[in-house]
Amino acid sequence: MNPPETTRYDVVIVGGGHNALVAAAYLARAGRSVLILEKQDAVGGAAVSERPWPGVDARLSRYSYLVSLLPRKIIDDLGLHIELRRRRYSSYTPDPADPTRGILIDTQDADATGASFARTLDDTGEAERFAAFGERLAPLGRAVFPTMTEPLPTADEVRARVGDDELWTALTERPVGDLLRASLESDLARGIALTDGLIGTFASSDDASLAQNRCFLYHVIGGETGHWDVPVGGMGAVTAELERAAREAGAEIRTGVDVISISPSGEVTAVTDRSWTFIGEVVLSGVGRAVLARLLTAGGTPTTAPEPEGAQIKVNMLLSRLPRLKDTSVAPEAAFAGTFHVNETMTQLDAAYVTASAGLVPDPLPAEIYCHSLTDPSILGEELRASGAQTLTLFGLQVPHRLIAGEDPVAAGARLLAAAQQSLDSVLAEPLRDCIVEAPDGRLCIEARTTTDLERSLGMVGGDIFHGELQWPWLEAGAAGGGAGATGPAERWGVETGHPRVLLCGSSARRGGAVSGIGGQNAAMAALEILERR
Repeated sequence: MNPPETTRYDVVIVGGGHNALVAAAYLARAGRSVLILEKQDAVGGAAVSERPWPGVDARLSRYSYLVSLLPRKIIDDLGLHIELRRRRYSSYTPDPADPTRGILIDTQDADATGASFARTLDDTGEAERFAAFGERLAPLGRAVFPTMTEPLPTADEVRARVGDDELWTALTERPVGDLLRASLESDLARGIALTDGLIGTFASSDDASLAQNRCFLYHVIGGETGHWDVPVGGMGAVTAELERAAREAGAEIRTGVDVISISPSGEVTAVTDRSWTFIGEVVLSGVGRAVLARLLTAGGTPTTAPEPEGAQIKVNMLLSRLPRLKDTSVAPEAAFAGTFHVNETMTQLDAAYVTASAGLVPDPLPAEIYCHSLTDPSILGEELRASGAQTLTLFGLQVPHRLIAGEDPVAAGARLLAAAQQSLDSVLAEPLRDCIVEAPDGRLCIEARTTTDLERSLGMVGGDIFHGELQWPWLEAGAAGGGAGATGPAERWGVETGHPRVLLCGSSARRGGAVSGIGGQNAAMAALEILERR
């Protein structure tokens, strides 16, 4: 048997997700030797486009699907050619008690939005309260988002930048449910707002852990506005640009490589058809904390990390046309163009949490849907576009991994898919089944991606899309690092692991989560500081 081949680099990156590509591009552009090791046959992690159904010319963003947190600074620094399109309609939310009416929020027509609120709620003031709530949150984006690509500020610094002590206290010290009840009067409007705190997060509006608050903050600060945009060409186009930038800068990328251990000294052991040892002056971990702990343990440093748990189901589908709604006052092209909320009043979201906590799938399942192809038809082949076909993405909430852990993956997927379809059908004027395209092999063009699927296909432990609980994007009182008293680059940038030569660069970083590249940029900045000191 051949001995392991040893190669040295300035930086070895374990995992080839979008954050790893961002880090590699920054580091290689700075003249550093960089190696990415990716287990899959292609890079991108969850930010990929794929054709799920053989013979069907539709490239779907199979896992992550919208962009909000990718800073313009990263796009400009790396010379990325990425087009993001803003959606005219923010959301459509049918009233679960009477699906023949619903709230359509049109970002270009305040009068129409107001009329929609009034027609649905029999309340002429809720539209104004909802708009005022959005205006009150706006300073959060302006204060927090620009700091995401800088060394971590302190909580006091961010609080001063926000300039609203009552809002700061309501968001960072008390459950967000209190803020929603104080700001909005209708269960429906409160639910529209609360969903921003529950994407991939299992919590209630009044959860004392404030996990929902942290998720809420990340969703309302993106791009300083909180708008979530559609990547033209799908998520695969974003990854392709990041890969191009990394390779052109000189980064080396190896796919099909299974990393089996990491040591705090920078030694990374991997296997393909043979064994390899790579030594980095710095090692960046693009995998979750739980996976990193296992790799460090395998490398001889016993390490533990909390086991994360995802809480969602994603359904991808291709329809011959958009389904008709029970609400005939709203065109399907408007309802599905933004975020279509189904059974997501605040009461329903909290009830779903209680049901899932008891080990049952929520009924009805809270879900939100959007149609990528309405904003970006390029993801469909010419024939499909001409036929009027459209994609739909459904994201089901309050579905913790514990509900299906250990269950046969196929059976689990079918069970959750049935719940999702039943929920969506409750607001449609026709069964969703009647609109689903049939592939050449006879299969329906609809698939469920459960937390088990994410764990098995992408290595996300527990199917957690955030690789663990989101953290506040600042240093809290008494925390090490930050400001003039920083203990080191890793702490100042929020990428520390407890091992000076091993840094986080993915969603597990303090400011990780979502398709942002922020974890990668932060890790690259910290790594450059460390390398300059050696």
